[in-house]
Amino acid sequence: MAAALGGLGLLQGRVRLAAAAAATSSLGRPGRRAPVRGGAATALPSAGRSYSSEAKEEEELRVRYLDDEHKGIVVLGLNRSYAKNALNKNLLKMMSKAVDALKSDKKVRTVIFRSEVPGIFCAGADLKERAKMHSSEVSSFVSKARATINEMANLPVPTIAAIDGTALGGGLELALACDIRVAASSAKMGLVETKLAIIPGAGGTQRLPRTIGVSLAKELIFSARIVDGEEAKSIGLISHVVEQNEAGDAAYRRALALAKEFLPQGPVAMRVAKLAINQGMEVDLVTGLAIEEACYAQTIPTKDRIEGLLAFKEKRPPRYKGE
Repeated sequence: MAAALGGLGLLQGRVRLAAAAAATSSLGRPGRRAPVRGGAATALPSAGRSYSSEAKEEEELRVRYLDDEHKGIVVLGLNRSYAKNALNKNLLKMMSKAVDALKSDKKVRTVIFRSEVPGIFCAGADLKERAKMHSSEVSSFVSKARATINEMANLPVPTIAAIDGTALGGGLELALACDIRVAASSAKMGLVETKLAIIPGAGGTQRLPRTIGVSLAKELIFSARIVDGEEAKSIGLISHVVEQNEAGDAAYRRALALAKEFLPQGPVAMRVAKLAINQGMEVDLVTGLAIEEACYAQTIPTKDRIEGLLAFKEKRPPRYKGE
C-alpha cells in the first residue's frame, strides 16, 4: 500500500511535475498550476444501530465506523442541537481532528457528512460566539473554518454530504467541499452572508461557481437566496434529491446507498481517480491529460490491479485490499 499510495505525497509530486511539463510543452498552451488537493428502515444503519463504535450523547461531532455490509463507510454526524449545528471553535477543532485521523486510515473507503439533529444540516457559523469575539479573533476563526473545510475537501476518499435539513452559510460551504451532495426535497440551502454585510469566507465564493457556474453563483450570493432541494437539483447544486421520510433521514439513506456502490471498487484506484479529477479541473485540458497519465501509472503496479484482472478472468467478485 505504501508503494502504491505513499500517502499520495509521491503521486502528488509527480502530478505537479506532469502539469509543469505539459504547461511548457510546445503542444499545449500555458496553464495555471494545479493546486495540490487533493420496514426497510430497520435494515439501514441509523443512530445507535449497526455501528462498531457508539458516540456519547454530549458529543458535538459523532464519528461512526459502520460494520457488516457497510464496512469501510465512516459517518461524521453534527450534533449541536441547541445551536442548530452552528460551527463554533470547538466543533471546528473536533472536525479537524476527525478528518486528520481519517485521511491516514487506509481502511476508510467513503465518508458521509450528516446531521444528527432533525430538520437541520448546519446553520453556518455560530454568530452568538462570534459576537463575543474581537475583530482579530473573527479573522482567525474564519481562517480556521476555511482550513478545516479545505481539509475535508482534501480527504483522499469519496465524500458525500447528506442534507436532510437547512444548510446555510458555512453549512452549505461544508457541503460544497464534499464530492457529492444529496438532499431531501424539503431541505433549504443558501449562501446568505451578504444579508450580514459580509461574504462567504469558507470557500463559498470559489466552490459554488465551480459547481453551478459563475453567473448563477453570483445571482445566489448577491441575492442571499435560499433554494429547496428540488431547485438545488435543477441548478446542479446537488446530485440527488429525495422525498423526506417520517424519520427525517431520507438524504442520509440515499447517501448510504451511494457509498455502498463505491465499496466494491479498487481502493487505490478510487483515491487516485479523485486526485486526477480534482487537480485536472483546475488546469487546461493538455495539462489535465498529463495529470491523468501520471495518476494512471500509479495503478499499474498495484496488487489490487492484479486481483481485479484475476477476478475478471475467474468470473468472481474481486477481493481488494487497498494494495
